[in-house]
Amino acid sequence: MGLLDDRTPPAYTVAMERKCDKCERPASVHLTEIQAGQKVEVHLCEQCAADAGIQIQGLPGNVPLNKLLHEFASARRDETQCDVCGMTYSEYRREGRLGCPNDYEAFGKKLVPSLQRMHEGANAHHGKVPHRAGGEQERQTALLRLRSELKRAIAIEDYERAAVLRNQIQELDQA
Repeated sequence: MGLLDDRTPPAYTVAMERKCDKCERPASVHLTEIQAGQKVEVHLCEQCAADAGIQIQGLPGNVPLNKLLHEFASARRDETQCDVCGMTYSEYRREGRLGCPNDYEAFGKKLVPSLQRMHEGANAHHGKVPHRAGGEQERQTALLRLRSELKRAIAIEDYERAAVLRNQIQELDQA
């Protein structure tokens, strides 16, 4: 039947409740971490989680449904967008990649937890930009910003502005 002993039917293995790793009470807090390339799972009851300093906020059973819906709706309205490349924060979350260097400034504090997880506690790049790439980087950033503005100008049917932006893009492309 698999890894479990033969006396445990498969239907019951899915429904089994996890026990707290410390006290054997039913676990309601489940943590998964990657340590040294290995997946480590920790299952704790609310009491043991609180004793370990893990704060449990907004458990679904303790928050009224209308409050959850209001928070969800207001979070959707507060969509941060990069003014250079036009990427939104939700697009970043969905795709897992930023659109341009300016996104670090545009999304600011929202990126800090993700960056700290990815870079083992660091939240800023501490390397150098090669001297030969400095001017090219500025040119690429300017092109991204102009293309984003061009899209917006076309979307609002401001064709005079779109023509000016198109010409600026062509000049930068030829440089």
